Amino acid sequence: MLNETELKRQIWHSRRGMLELDVLLEPFARNELANLEADQQAIYVRLLAEQDPDLFAWFMGHDKSDDKELVAMVERIQAYAASGSTP
Repeated sequence: MLNETELKRQIWHSRRGMLELDVLLEPFARNELANLEADQQAIYVRLLAEQDPDLFAWFMGHDKSDDKELVAMVERIQAYAASGSTP
């Protein structure tokens, strides 16, 4: 599990500077990241290591990662956003 400092760091890294990504990643990280299991947190951290153009393509449905775990995390974040849980 991520400690509090690492959680804050990942929330900060969720701010990408691209509006389309920010509105998906930031609320998810602020509200859900601490509640994820350690393996899911690690997948989220790996997701954030990807390049913004790739993330944009994945979240907008233009492309998919070859990594099934990243695909599942993208889908989880999209479902969270679609649920109206974002502020």
